[in-house]
Amino acid sequence: MKSRKRVLIIKGVLLLIDLSVILPVALVFSVYFGLFGKLESKAELKNIQSYVASEVLSEEGKILGKYYWENRSTVAFEEIPPVVVEALIATEDARFYEHNGVDAIGLMRVFFKTLLMGDKSSGGGSTIGQQLAKNLFKRENHGVLSMPVNKIKEAIHAVRLNSVYSQDEILALYLNTVSVGEDTYGIKNATMRFYSKPLDSIRIEEAAVLIGMLKSPTAYNPRLHPSRSLKRRNVVLNNLVKNNYVSKEIGDSLKKIPLNLNYKNAGRYGDIAPYFLVQIEELGSKILKDLKKDNGESYDIYRDGLKIYTPINYQMQMNAIVAVEKQMRNLQSLFNRHFKSSAAYTKLVNREVEKSARYKELKERGLGEDEINKVFDTPVPMNIFDWENDEEVNLSPLDSIKYYLKILHNGFLAMQPNTGEIKAWIGGNDYSYFQYDHVTSKRQVGSTFKPIVYATALEQGVEPCDYYSNERKIYDEFEAWSPRNSGDEYEGKYSVKGALANSVNVISVELLFEAGIENVVQTARDMGIYSEIPAVPSIALGVADISLLEMVTAYCTFANGGESVAPVFISRIENRKGEVIYESKQTKGKRVFSQQTAYYMTEMLKGVVNEGTANRLRSRYGLNLDMAGKTGTTQSHADGWFIGFTPELVAGAWVGADNPSVHFKSIRHGQGAATALPIWAYFMQECKSKEVCKPYINGKFKFPHHLNEMPDCESFKENNVVDKVQNWFTRDKRLRKERREKRRKERRRN
Repeated sequence: MKSRKRVLIIKGVLLLIDLSVILPVALVFSVYFGLFGKLESKAELKNIQSYVASEVLSEEGKILGKYYWENRSTVAFEEIPPVVVEALIATEDARFYEHNGVDAIGLMRVFFKTLLMGDKSSGGGSTIGQQLAKNLFKRENHGVLSMPVNKIKEAIHAVRLNSVYSQDEILALYLNTVSVGEDTYGIKNATMRFYSKPLDSIRIEEAAVLIGMLKSPTAYNPRLHPSRSLKRRNVVLNNLVKNNYVSKEIGDSLKKIPLNLNYKNAGRYGDIAPYFLVQIEELGSKILKDLKKDNGESYDIYRDGLKIYTPINYQMQMNAIVAVEKQMRNLQSLFNRHFKSSAAYTKLVNREVEKSARYKELKERGLGEDEINKVFDTPVPMNIFDWENDEEVNLSPLDSIKYYLKILHNGFLAMQPNTGEIKAWIGGNDYSYFQYDHVTSKRQVGSTFKPIVYATALEQGVEPCDYYSNERKIYDEFEAWSPRNSGDEYEGKYSVKGALANSVNVISVELLFEAGIENVVQTARDMGIYSEIPAVPSIALGVADISLLEMVTAYCTFANGGESVAPVFISRIENRKGEVIYESKQTKGKRVFSQQTAYYMTEMLKGVVNEGTANRLRSRYGLNLDMAGKTGTTQSHADGWFIGFTPELVAGAWVGADNPSVHFKSIRHGQGAATALPIWAYFMQECKSKEVCKPYINGKFKFPHHLNEMPDCESFKENNVVDKVQNWFTRDKRLRKERREKRRKERRRN
């Protein structure tokens, strides 16, 4: 009986041994033959491409930002510093060059030391190839068999990867796909995120920090857990010593160095041109819809590793950032000192409270006004935008609304007038706080619209030295509307040139009627303004809501000899093979007005700078460039504008609060010459000091020799032309029309 029992026990043990061998083998074969999902073939692995972020580049090839589902950039093995590779191999797979993707010795070590002896410090059994397979192919859920099935898949893929790629290529693939947390993938991006430097500048101790993070990106994040990260870094340094990559003396000295992070998270759109990148994302996606890859699929801006080249000049963009920050920092400080609360402001605050998501959510919960007011009066920790500090403060929601209502915003844009290429784009103070783009948003444009009126009038036969009376009139046919001048002065006469230089409102309206309202609207359309322009006489004073992008585009027509241009956002797009799949085509602009008119307008706008409302560009800011431009200020100083140009660059600036009812109380501080013009001036000062920008600003205006030179309006005065013009004002409209027709015919003959 005993012997029979012994036999049964032996048979049971043998059966268990058989099962312990057969079942794992059966599981391996089941995975291999696809019973747990498809495995990638060697042919497919040869063409494996992980999702790679698309890069947006300046005209010099510098990265402005990226688009991605996973923030990943690729780098060739030759570009990876040896210290990174050594730290990786020493820490993750010391026998990397000795196995075929699966390390049998490593597996034995795990089995005996980790599983049987409980030594967790002995390391894992996954090779770099297996970890690469894990990065490339996400693990699947197979119930209780999930872990063994996924591990077997990774082992099979690792062996296949090892058969189609060299070991250096596998290392590069791995280092391009690893995650270091914070939605950041690849050693190149990790170096930029935590040390703000290119990969080729990484130091040994810095590489050790990043390689140490691979074990657990969150647990060993040096920003979140510096002491834990430091210990892990030193483990990596010990591994470098242990595997004879560095000497013990060097390793010991490196362990004494602190983390010394230079952390920089620029956000999804970077911190150089975030507002511009939002525009490129939308436009680029539209372009790529019609572009097909070899497999017939459309390109994906977030996954296909494209290079999107833009005409943005990196140095000019940096100059614009400096100029905007310099002016807005000073201007906000001034505004805060001058701002005084009022009953109208209190009403505005109350309206903003009721529009807020917090208020609506509390209302939906059934809270009464007293309870809601208590919530809005209770301070809470929050980060607020500030030009001086960027730190957490305790502020009540009500005070937060009051604070943000008083923030002044800005927009700045620079374009090349003969090509339409955009060279700099600043959409606001800080994209991380304010996503509203003030280059594309629409505000009343004030006197910056006047040059369009004047250009149309010149085309209709008006001359720069025609004199108009500076008298205030009442237009009964327009509900007794009576435009006023900024300083309420209505004496004497101005030449057309002088009226533009001094931004005289009543003469601008007179010229609007001379030119014809419909003609002025059509000129604006032809110059690139697509916003609605009401057919009313007040458009001469800039009541239309138009974007900075449209206005700068329109001013390009003046600098471009009377021909319009279209803005160019994207120069070309390359796929990850470096093949050009899209290239911007230069289209000939429309002739909007004659070269003669363009020449006269440029000279007249130079007068605005030399002796008119923008003269502080020379007197205060010391700019000795050949430049022209126009200031603009809207009702109650709610909007400040300046658009100016040199022969090779047109740039414009806008400044104002989000709500037009929040503004400076005096025109001294609130006019465009005081708010927007300094941004333009600082930008040009920065450009003057940078060699790469000088060709855009140092040129001289040149016009064909056959044009009539700009007359000296003062000499017309001396020849009693003023008296003749006085008599002309008393003549009927028929004679005035004949005079315009005669001038038009003469201009056509010339």
